[in-house]
Formats: sequence, C-alpha cells, structure tokens
Amino acid sequence: MKWKKITILTLIVSLLASLSGSFSALAAESSTTKTLNSAYIVYGAGTSTEARENIAKVLGSDSSFKTLTATAADYNTYIAKGSSETTDAAMISSVAIAPGDPGSGVKVNIKDYNGENNITSVTAQQYAMVAQMAGVTDVTIVVTANRAVSGESALTGVYKALAQDGIDLNSENTATANEMLSATKPAIEANKDDASYPGKLMAAVGNVSKDLAKDKQNGQELATKQDIQDMLNTALEKQGIKDQTTSDQVSQISVALYNFQNAPISSSKTYINNVTNTINNVKNSTGDLMNKAKDWANSAQAKEAVDQAKGWFTRFIEWLKGLFGQQ
Repeated sequence: MKWKKITILTLIVSLLASLSGSFSALAAESSTTKTLNSAYIVYGAGTSTEARENIAKVLGSDSSFKTLTATAADYNTYIAKGSSETTDAAMISSVAIAPGDPGSGVKVNIKDYNGENNITSVTAQQYAMVAQMAGVTDVTIVVTANRAVSGESALTGVYKALAQDGIDLNSENTATANEMLSATKPAIEANKDDASYPGKLMAAVGNVSKDLAKDKQNGQELATKQDIQDMLNTALEKQGIKDQTTSDQVSQISVALYNFQNAPISSSKTYINNVTNTINNVKNSTGDLMNKAKDWANSAQAKEAVDQAKGWFTRFIEWLKGLFGQQ
C-alpha cells in the first residue's frame, strides 16, 4: 500500500510539473512587451487652446493620456527629412495613440469633428499600413482635425509620441513610409466610390513589402523596380483590384516600395510578423473605423480563458490535497 501511494504521488508530481511549465509559458506569452508603454494625445501646433478641449473629447482621451504638441520641426524630423517649409500654423491634424495587445498590429480610426470628416485625403487603412512600414506596431491610433486638412501631417504626432515613450524610430524609415502615403493617394482617389479599395490596396502593398523584406533577409539580390511592379500587379490581382489600378499608379507605388526595400526597416526580422498583423487589419476593413467595439473584446476573452484555466488548476490542487489527507 505504501509503494502504491508513492507511485501515485510520483505520477501526480510529474503531472503538476508539466502543468506548471504550461502555465509558466502561458504567463510569459501574456506578458509580451508592448510597443508603447503609455497613451498619448498629440495636438497639431496649429490648433488653438480653445479647440483642444473639444479635440480631446473627439479623440476619446482622458487625464491618463500624456499631452504633446506636433510642430513643424517635428514634421521635418520625421517626415520631410529637413526639406519642408511647413510652418507650425499648418500643423492641424491631432492624434491619440494607445497601446494595443501584442500581435494586434496597427488599427486606425478617423473621427468626425462636429459632424465633419476633416481628414480629406488619407484613409484609415493608409495610416495603418504606413505607420507599420515606419516601424510602429501594436497600437490604436485615432485621428481628427478641427478644420479640413489633407491629414498627411497626422503621422508626425504618432512618431513624436513613440519618441517620447523611448522608442527610436529611424527617420529614413518614417520618411520612406510617408512616401507610400503620397504614392497611394492617386489610386485611392480614383476609386473613391469603392469603400473596400483602400483596404485591398494597402493589403497588397503590405504583402509586397513583406516579400521584399523576406528576400532581403534571406540574402537574395534586391528586386529591381520592374520586379517590384510585377510583384505588385500580382498582389493587386489577388486582391481583385488590378483592373482598378492604372499602370501609372502601380509605377508610383512601386517606386515607394523600392525605397522601402532600401530602408533599414526592411532588414528587421520582426517586421515580417508585425506587418502580417496589420495586413489582416486592413484587407477587409472599410470606412474610417478600423478598431470597433468587438476588437476590444479579444484580450478580455483571452484573460477570461486564462482565469478559468487557473481556477481549474487551483481546484485540482485542492482536490489533491483532500485526496492525500484522506489516505
């Protein structure tokens, strides 16, 4: 009888060790470092003090958000590489940026201001993929403006927030990413009546950037501009929008992808996985709200599952204690 108890105990200890390892791995996975540690609201330098209170409400920020201002100097640092004559007064777009769950990629909402969509030239899907190509990931970004603007300078606020948070974004990456913003505008404008087009186009761009990064990191020769055009046409065909995209539009986007291939971000091993998450975010999204209420439920559901598992594990331990207490 004594040997039987020892054998049972040995088996239980082995089982507990295995389960403990599984829960340790689960805990390690759930504590993956996020890109951003704090939430920020970044006002364009051209916004008035009076407007900022309402902008904060539109962006959904609260007192926990750290406040910054995006200036013309910031635009030159992160977007124009010192070549712009932009003034502070021209910096109108404002953004809020908050950490997302690890692996969530980039999601963007463009919010109306007093019932008007004042971001006139950039879509949520463009913002998301361009931010990813600059090295931003696992965040939710909300954009608005208190008067009509193109919206191109909004990413300046995103980059400034990350820099404030201690994240080093390479200015070559951010400038190249902004080239993609400009390059994709003509195609999106030409297809403005197709709400699904921006998501499909940016998914195609993301897939080509991913393949270029893979090939570069595998030591293959860099793709020529013609190679990239061929890759982009194939990606557009897979998305079902090749016939909606002219050869001139393909050429413009291909040049931006060529420059991406030569930027430091394309050598990043983590970029390939990160861009996949954002591709998934944009490819089936339409309109200005990429991050809807249901998206916030994912992490809560995951935590609930872990809590349920831990609850079962605790009950199992108590059952074992009771079992041996009765022997």
